[in-house]
Amino acid sequence: MRLYIINHGFHYELENLCRVFFPNDKIDVTTDAAGDDESDFIYTELAKDKSAIKLTVKALLGGCDKYAEKTLPADSSDDDCEREMALLMYGILTDYTEVTPPWGILTGVRPIKLMRRLIDDDGEEKAAEYFRDKLKVSDEKIRLAMITQRNEKKIIDLSDKSSFSLYISIPFCPSRCSYCSFVSQSIEKASHLIKGYVDKLCEEIEFTASEVNKLNLKLETVYIGGGTPTTLDSGQIKRIIDRIYSCFDMSTCREFTVEAGRPDTITEDKLATMLVSGVDRISINPQTLNDNILEKIGRRHTSAQTLDAFALARKCGFTHINMDLIAGLPDESLESFKSTIEKVISLEPESITVHTLAMKKSSALTLGGMDLYREDARRTSSMLEYGARRLTESGYHPYYLYRQSRMVGNLENVGWSKQGKDGLYNVYVMDETHTVIACGAGGVTKLKVYGGDYLERIFNFKYPYEYISRFNEIIDRKERIVKFYDEFF
Repeated sequence: MRLYIINHGFHYELENLCRVFFPNDKIDVTTDAAGDDESDFIYTELAKDKSAIKLTVKALLGGCDKYAEKTLPADSSDDDCEREMALLMYGILTDYTEVTPPWGILTGVRPIKLMRRLIDDDGEEKAAEYFRDKLKVSDEKIRLAMITQRNEKKIIDLSDKSSFSLYISIPFCPSRCSYCSFVSQSIEKASHLIKGYVDKLCEEIEFTASEVNKLNLKLETVYIGGGTPTTLDSGQIKRIIDRIYSCFDMSTCREFTVEAGRPDTITEDKLATMLVSGVDRISINPQTLNDNILEKIGRRHTSAQTLDAFALARKCGFTHINMDLIAGLPDESLESFKSTIEKVISLEPESITVHTLAMKKSSALTLGGMDLYREDARRTSSMLEYGARRLTESGYHPYYLYRQSRMVGNLENVGWSKQGKDGLYNVYVMDETHTVIACGAGGVTKLKVYGGDYLERIFNFKYPYEYISRFNEIIDRKERIVKFYDEFF
């Protein structure tokens, strides 16, 4: 599929919208004038003069010619032009494919953030109207966005100009899942790096805290993620947590999460260590409770191990456990997903996050040539609908929502929780509410100007070996934290 971008800069949005309708096609974006294409193409052009702006979309799809145009006032903003161009393309593609994406022309990661901005400006009724009429979002997704926004706002309002959160990266896993594109290393290949990595991570935590403490910032949440942090042994886990507590002022910390994502890495010793060290929230992530699907996606554990790990965490005293599921896994039926949802709900975890499968470029699924079909999108949408209904009936509410590129059906990820058990860090990081300071390989510190949209990023090296060998460069970059606050506050 060739996508022509002529006299405008909307290629990112239009390319993503094309991918919603043609998830298996390679989208070749070009700014060159159209040639004599014999294969499928979509041509988009903006023509502007003193009196008006003309938007044009032409397409050759399956041997059929399609055409749409719209004229806007000459002073129309780029945002309005981009949205109207997307609507023209959306009309052509929905007509051709007979697919109506539930999120309309929205392809962005943070629809709730947009919803909140519209509500702040014009109220809920106008915001819903804008989503429906200007973005073609379905009524079902508008309702979901509206409820989630209300719940998110309660959490966002806890933050102020001095707030920040801390993220600690543990980039190691027992094995690599087939859908994963994170920069994590399997233990088989990287076990020799772990000791040196933990040494440097503790050193970075100490230096970062010394910089933060100069600014009198208020730590709201801590999240140790990855990878799978519980691939470390209990001594290494304790060492990292103890270093956090000894270096940062934890008196204001509302939540301390460790992602114990793989049940096959969870032991009583590790759980007891985390609990006594100050961790109050963990995530145990089955993804599915269908053993055949677990094997196909490279998860080296069984559903029984998930249930055992959950019971062990309860026995140890954890009162806030999250569980992650994925809708749309290859070869998983709607009935299989329903069975997983019912079993997980019966465990009564405090929160359940339902993800939609995303076909990441570097994942084994994508590299292996897995294709997506319209039936996959319909099936996955039915999974989400069932999950939302049953979770609501079981006393859970949606408290955060985000989206990723290349998601099956252009759908969404939603965090559901019981009353008072929302995952605060999840909201803060996805909403970009306040500064998030990251330590460890692959960590990205996001320095946020309070009350505005400006973000400045500090990147750590992605791979553990690079993180260790070039550690001094990371420390040098972290000196930017104090300078940033001096400039903007």
